[in-house]
Amino acid sequence: MSGHSKFANIKHKKEKNDAAKGKIFTKIGKELAVAVKEGGSSDPSINRRLRDVIAKAKANNMPNDTIERNIKRADSDPSTYEAITYEGYGPNGTAIIVETLTDNKNRTASNVKNAFTKGGGNVGTPGCVAFMFDNKGQIIIDKNSWEKDADELMMLALDAGADDFVEEDDSYEITTAPDDFSGVREALEEAGVEMVMASVTMIPQTFVTLSDSEDIKNITKTLDMLEEDDDVQDVYHNWEE
Repeated sequence: MSGHSKFANIKHKKEKNDAAKGKIFTKIGKELAVAVKEGGSSDPSINRRLRDVIAKAKANNMPNDTIERNIKRADSDPSTYEAITYEGYGPNGTAIIVETLTDNKNRTASNVKNAFTKGGGNVGTPGCVAFMFDNKGQIIIDKNSWEKDADELMMLALDAGADDFVEEDDSYEITTAPDDFSGVREALEEAGVEMVMASVTMIPQTFVTLSDSEDIKNITKTLDMLEEDDDVQDVYHNWEE
């Protein structure tokens, strides 16, 4: 997957997130609540899923007191969130996957459909585009934050159970099987490795380039509408921005 400016895209997304921290924190707060309830404990030392969400929260600069407040609130929060994934097509056959956490399926389905329609696309059936992506743990490390030899970082990751290690111009990318992600992330964290991003994600097998300005305008509209929706947790696509 080399050469698709993943690090640049992540930095760009973080800059957008910095302008809307309240919304990002609300979404992560929802993930923290779900992790507590599904993991059966508010103690991250025994709840691996909660540890992973806390790492995501810290990567998005959520303050520790905000993280702790959301975890404590989860025990008394009566809300029940359901995870629903939508798949569909954007301009020129671009593939889009939308992961949501919702307490109102009708509202979420309507909003997701509207976002696709406004951008000239359409929601498809479950599985219609998922086969175009690989479900992987993905860890991105800024080269400037790792002062030691790249081989040392590679061996650290591979020894912890990583599947692959790729050196880019400005970053290192480590990929894992979903079940091995937590162990690899924790091994890197214990070694003092700073991670720009660390999550289980959907990685496109191939990318689609859009050259028509109207297509670019439409897919941008769809992605912006989805990412602004409070019920939408993550959006994956194979458009090479």
